[in-house]
Amino acid sequence: MKNDSVFKAIGPGILMATAAIGGSHLVASTQAGALFGWQLAGLILLVNILKYPFFRFGVDYTLTHNESLLHGYFRKGRGYLWIFLLLNIVAAIVNTAGVLLLTASLLHFVIPHGPNVLVLSAFILVVCLLILLLGKYRVLDTLARIMMVILAALTVLAVIFAFSQGSQVPADFVSPSPWELAALGFLVAMMGWMPAPIEISVINSIWVQEKRRIVPVSRRGGLFDFNLGYWVTAFLALCFVSLGALVQHGSEQEIAMAGAAFAQQLVNMYAESLGEWTRWLVALVAFFCMFGTTITVLDGYARGLHLSGLLLSKRLDVDTPNLAVSRRGYTWLLLAQAAAGMVVILFFRGALSPMLTFAMTAAFLTTPFFAWLNFSLVRGRGENRARRSWLHLWAWIGLVYLLGFALIFIWYATL
Repeated sequence: MKNDSVFKAIGPGILMATAAIGGSHLVASTQAGALFGWQLAGLILLVNILKYPFFRFGVDYTLTHNESLLHGYFRKGRGYLWIFLLLNIVAAIVNTAGVLLLTASLLHFVIPHGPNVLVLSAFILVVCLLILLLGKYRVLDTLARIMMVILAALTVLAVIFAFSQGSQVPADFVSPSPWELAALGFLVAMMGWMPAPIEISVINSIWVQEKRRIVPVSRRGGLFDFNLGYWVTAFLALCFVSLGALVQHGSEQEIAMAGAAFAQQLVNMYAESLGEWTRWLVALVAFFCMFGTTITVLDGYARGLHLSGLLLSKRLDVDTPNLAVSRRGYTWLLLAQAAAGMVVILFFRGALSPMLTFAMTAAFLTTPFFAWLNFSLVRGRGENRARRSWLHLWAWIGLVYLLGFALIFIWYATL
């Protein structure tokens, strides 16, 4: 295959990365560095490595069978698809509200004398909806590439500058340990969305299908795109840990745990520690990070809910992989998801932080189930086991880790 054909396949993996870097990177990864310094950098890298097979299996399945993971769940049993649908209704609403509010808070930080956060939330939501409804997948695909290049460049620049200034930790500061049971809740929530909630593997498989409707995507091209997006995501996670460790760790100021308050605190602390001009650099990093996440969360969850509904209601035959069916259904679900997210912001704004923590924790606890489900699909459909036995061994190690950690957390929570 020619290299240009491989590069034409780039898109779904970048969308996956864009969806991933919001809550898990800007907030959780940076908080990990701010609270514990470099101690959690290895764990963040480890969880990215151990989750890799289960995200890759989604792309493998779609490239091999030309159908999404949702088709595979349905073939395995309607109950699996119902579980996915019910969990994703909750995740879609809570995550939409969370990323939208954080994006609006960052924009308000940039223009403090402008409209309030609620008005900015509505404005950002309308902009995202117009892009998705008028531009459709092609515009989303192009926009994600542009935003990812800008975000990666700005993030790396911020990290390089932070390293050049050296650590801000006082010489007599003793870092708290994350290896205590009291920190288990934070670790589980962080890993739940690291690099992204497991349902993003399903959404990514739908994006791969949509990409195939536009240009031919070979197995080589599809895996190149996935690996590029996945490992860029892992690299950026380490960058955000670095920002927290270099700028916020050891500060006398108490680290805010709410997403919007924490992001604004990070920007302020950057300006105070490293210079006023860095305020806008970090603000741009944070805003691009969250705007990209907002638009991909809106599109991805709406597509997943739409296709799930079509399969369960038998309006789409399981042997028909065409996602162009009933564009109207996608539109109504997208609008309903957006409206529900705004309702949560309006009426439950004060409770949004614990709701997001709950969603992140639930994401980790359900990860072993969906990881096994993705694994079972590629093992059960006659995949080339000999050629990819190393990936299957990798998956078994990941399953043991994820299930073991989940059981430890459940045991701790019931004490």
